[in-house]
Amino acid sequence: MAAKMWITEKVRYCEHAGCKVSLDVEAIFPADHLPDQPPRVTIHRCSHAVDCMEGDCGACVWSGANPDYDPFEK
Repeated sequence: MAAKMWITEKVRYCEHAGCKVSLDVEAIFPADHLPDQPPRVTIHRCSHAVDCMEGDCGACVWSGANPDYDPFEK
């Protein structure tokens, strides 16, 4: 059976949020009988996303507000 797991990809200082945030991805790992397949990434999230969205300042793929802008891609 496939397994879902949240994995911390990066920990960065976010100028938009004004603090350090952890950037997580949800990975789906294949079942044991399919070991040659890499995990699939399904969702991105930021540890500060809820606060960004409540303050009307969500602006990136990690907060879920703008899928075209990733400030941590640099």
